[in-house]
Amino acid sequence: MSTNSFGARASLSVGGRDYEIYRLDALQARYDVARLPFSLKILLENLLRNEDGETIRAQDIEALATWDARAEPSKEIAFTPARVVMQDFTGVPAVVDLAAMRDAMSAMGGDPAKINPLVPAELVIDHSVQVDEFGTRYAFENNAALEFERNQERYEFLRWGQTAFDGFEVVPPDTGIVHQVNLEFLARTIFVNDRPSSHPTAPGLPQAYPDTLVGTDSHTTMVNGLGVLGWGVGGIEAEAAMLGQPMSMLIPQVIGFKLTGELPEGTTATDLVLTVTEKLRQRGVVGRFVEFYGAGVSALPLADHATIGNMSPEFGSTCAIFPIDAETIRYMSFTGRSAEQCALVEAYAREQGLWHDADSEEPTFTETLELDLSTVVPSIAGPKRPQDRIALADAATAFREALKGYLPEQDGEDDALEDTFPASDPTASQEPKNGDAPRHGHDHQHTEHVAATAVKTNGSAVPVTLADGTETELDHGHVVIAAITSCTNTSNPSVMLAAGLLARNAVRRGLRSKPWVKTSLAPGSKVVTEYYERAGLTGDLEALGFHLVGYGCTTCIGNSGPLPDAISKAINDNDLTATSVLSGNRNFEGRISPDVKMNYLASPPLVVAYALAGSMHVDVLNDSLGEDSDGNPVYLREIWPSAAEVAQTIEQAVQSDMFRKSYDGVYAGDERWRGLEVAEGDSFAWDDTSTYVQNPPYFVDLPREPKPVTDIVGARVMALLGDSVTTDHISPAGAIKPDSPAGRYLQEHGVERKDFNSYGARRGNHEVMMRGTFANIRLKNQLGGDLPEGGNTYYLAGDGEPEQMAIYDASMKYQEQGIPLVVIGGKEYGSGSSRDWAAKGTNLLGVRAVIAESFERIHRFNLVGMGVLPLQFKDGDSAASLGLTGFETFTIAGISGDTVPRELTVKADDKEFQVVARIDTPKEQRYYRNGGILQYVLRELLAAA
Repeated sequence: MSTNSFGARASLSVGGRDYEIYRLDALQARYDVARLPFSLKILLENLLRNEDGETIRAQDIEALATWDARAEPSKEIAFTPARVVMQDFTGVPAVVDLAAMRDAMSAMGGDPAKINPLVPAELVIDHSVQVDEFGTRYAFENNAALEFERNQERYEFLRWGQTAFDGFEVVPPDTGIVHQVNLEFLARTIFVNDRPSSHPTAPGLPQAYPDTLVGTDSHTTMVNGLGVLGWGVGGIEAEAAMLGQPMSMLIPQVIGFKLTGELPEGTTATDLVLTVTEKLRQRGVVGRFVEFYGAGVSALPLADHATIGNMSPEFGSTCAIFPIDAETIRYMSFTGRSAEQCALVEAYAREQGLWHDADSEEPTFTETLELDLSTVVPSIAGPKRPQDRIALADAATAFREALKGYLPEQDGEDDALEDTFPASDPTASQEPKNGDAPRHGHDHQHTEHVAATAVKTNGSAVPVTLADGTETELDHGHVVIAAITSCTNTSNPSVMLAAGLLARNAVRRGLRSKPWVKTSLAPGSKVVTEYYERAGLTGDLEALGFHLVGYGCTTCIGNSGPLPDAISKAINDNDLTATSVLSGNRNFEGRISPDVKMNYLASPPLVVAYALAGSMHVDVLNDSLGEDSDGNPVYLREIWPSAAEVAQTIEQAVQSDMFRKSYDGVYAGDERWRGLEVAEGDSFAWDDTSTYVQNPPYFVDLPREPKPVTDIVGARVMALLGDSVTTDHISPAGAIKPDSPAGRYLQEHGVERKDFNSYGARRGNHEVMMRGTFANIRLKNQLGGDLPEGGNTYYLAGDGEPEQMAIYDASMKYQEQGIPLVVIGGKEYGSGSSRDWAAKGTNLLGVRAVIAESFERIHRFNLVGMGVLPLQFKDGDSAASLGLTGFETFTIAGISGDTVPRELTVKADDKEFQVVARIDTPKEQRYYRNGGILQYVLRELLAAA
C-alpha cells in the first residue's frame, strides 16, 4: 500500500472495468513531469505506487520529478519490477541458489517457505539445444532428442522448481527464444494486478501500471521495443528482485535518439541496428538509458523496434526503449493479446502522458543524437565485436586487413592473400546436402558430409575429401558456419522472409551452399516456421542446407555444435583461420566455435549469401556467388528480394492466428517434458553424485550477523588482462576442453567426453563453473608476457621461479595458503552477457578485488553482489602507465569500517596509486558488507520473520 504523499491514487475506467492507477499529473502543478522522458515517467509511477516511507520516500519521488538532465547521476532510488524473466543458462543457477537459501533459512531456524518469488517469475528454456545435426530434415528431431538426453537432470530440477515455488512458470524447451517469447506472449505493456487495492473510494480495484521487468539475460532489452521498461541483470540480482527486494539504482541520464526518414531499398533492420550500435558505442552510453523518438519511430514496424532494443548491451546502455504508440497496439493485437488488454494499454498510455504520436512534444534529454534512416547502408560487424560495423561494400577489404592479425608473419603479407579462393570455387560440389536418413542417439559426427581426410599441400589451401568422393579445398577465410540464429533477428519477419526469398531466388538460378559450410536455421519461435511454410519457402531454405535445427539460441550462445570431423581436423592441423557468419548479436572471441577465430554478424539474407559465397574474401556486392546451370555468373543484386516483395510476402504469410496457435497451452510442453520425473517437497533433495546440480557453498555456516570486512593485504595477481575482456572470457558458455580443469573434473566423475555438454548447461554445478572461470580458450593473460592463450597463469608464491599452471590450480594453492588474489583489467571489463557466473566464479577462486580502467554495468554490480570489490583506475591511469607487471604484492587499505571510501590507496611493492571504489549506492555498500546480495537478503528475511 502506497503512502500516497502526493495524492496520486485515482481510478481509470476502461471498457466498463475500473482500475486503480497512480496519476503522474498529480505532480504537474509543482514539477514539469510532462517533459520527462518516457522511461523516467515509468520509473516515477513505480515510485508513486510503491512509496512506503522507508525504502521509497517522498523525497525520492521529488528527486525524480525534479530530474536534472545534465547532472551526473548521484540520487538513489529503489525500482520495483513487476516481474522477472529468465533463460535456462542463467535461470538454473538462480533456482539452485533459491533452493540453497531454503536450506540455509531452515538451518538458521527460519521458515524456508519465506524463500519464494514475491513477483511473477517466468523462465524460458532456450539455451540448451545444440546444432549437433544439420542439413537434414531430421535435424530438429534429433537435436531435440539429444537436448533432453543431455539435460534431463537440469530439466527435472526445473520441473521441481515449477512445483515448489509459487509464481514461477517454466516455458519448456523447443518452444522459442526467451526474448521472442517475451515479446510475442509474456509481455503485458500495462500490467494488471488483481489483488485487492487500497483505493479509498473503491477498495478492491485491480491495479493497472506499466509492465516492467528485469531479466537474467542481457538482451532482455528486446522487450523495450514494446514500450516495456526492463533490462538485463545478473542471476543474483534477479533472485533478490524475485524475493521482493527493490533494486537500488541511481537516477540515470537519458540519451534521446531521434529517428527520421525511411530505410532505403536493399537495407534491413540488421543494417540499421549495427549502425545504431556503432554510433552509440562511439558516443559512450554505459549506465545510461537510451530512448528513441521522432517521426522515424512510426516509420518502422515494431519488430524493428525490438531488433534495436535487443542490441542495447552491445552499445552499453541500460535500456533502449521505444514509447507506446499505435504500432504497439497493432502488434499486441496481431500477436494475440485480447481486445480488452489492447484497449487498456492505449487508454492508460494516453491518460498518463505515455503515448507517442506525430504531435507529441519532445521530452527533455541529457543529450540527443539523430539518424536519418535513409543513410543506412548494408553492413556486417566483426570479426570479434558487435560494435565494429563494416559497410558491406568494404567487407572483403576489411576482412583481408583483419586477417593479417591472425596469420603467422610470413603469411600476413599482402601477396600471400592474393591467391585466395575466387568467388566461385570450381572444385566445390554444387549438390545439396541430402543426408536424409533419420539418425538417433549419439550418431552425430556428420561423417556423411565430409570424410576425415585432410592434408596440407602447396600454399595455405588444404584439400578435403567429401563423403561422395568429391575433393574441395579449405583455406583462410572460408565460412565454415552460416547460421540464422538468435533473438536479434529471428523475431523480425522482414529479415527472416527476406532470407527465405533470397534462398528461393538462388535455388531457381541453380546455386547451392558451399559444401564446407555448416548451415543452420534456429527460429525464435514456432511462428517463424509456420509463416515459412505458408509462404512456401521452407523447401528453398532446405535446398541450401538451412533446415530447422531447433528453437533456441544455438550458435549465438556458442551451441554451434561440432564441425564435421575433416573440416575441424583441416582447420586445427593447419592452423587455418576459419570464419563464421551469423545473424546474432554476439561474436566475441572463442564464443561461436573453438575451431573458428573470426566471426561476423549479418542479417539473415546475408547469412544465406555468405553460405553461397563460402568465403569472406568474396565481395558479395560485386563478385559472383556462383554460376547458374548455364555457366553464367550469379550476383547478389540479381537474387536480392525487393522491399515490396518482402512486404507482400509478410502480408500474405504472417497471420494473427499463428501466434494464438503457437502459444496455446505453452507451459504444458511435449511428451518428453511431461514425462520427466518430478521431485516433491519444499526443499530439494540434493544428489551428491550429480554433475549438473550441486548445493552451492555460499551459505555454509553463514552467521546471522555479517563478519567485519578487512583490508586486502599481501594479495597476488592471478590475471593481468587487456581491454574488452568479456564475460565470455571470464566465464565461457561453450565447449569444455577435456584437458581443462573442468574437463578433468567431469572425467574423474565418470562423464565421457561425448556427454560433457557445455559450460552453460553445467551452471548448476559450482565445481564445474569455478574450474571454468577464466578458462576461455582465447583469454590472453598478459602476466609475464609469455603465457599461452587459455586459462593459464603464473603461481607466484612458491619458493623458486614463478610456476606456470591453470588458473584454477593456482587459485586452489593460493587459497590453501590464505593468500588473497586480485585481477587487473583494462577498458570495458566484463562487457557482454549478464553472466552471474563471471562474478560467482571470480569469488570462488579467492579474488577479493578487480582493478580495471572501466567496467560494464552488469558485471560491476555482479562483482559487488558476490562480495568482490570493483576498483577503477583514476582517469589516465592503467596497468601499463603505472608500470605494473603483475608480479608485485598488493595491499589495498581503508576498506575496514562501515562504508568503503570512494577513493582507496593501492600499494604494489614500491608503487602507490589511487583507485575509485565502484560501490555506487548505499544499498551496494550493505551488499558488500554482507559478503554479497544473497547473504544480505537471507539475513533480512530472517530478521523480518
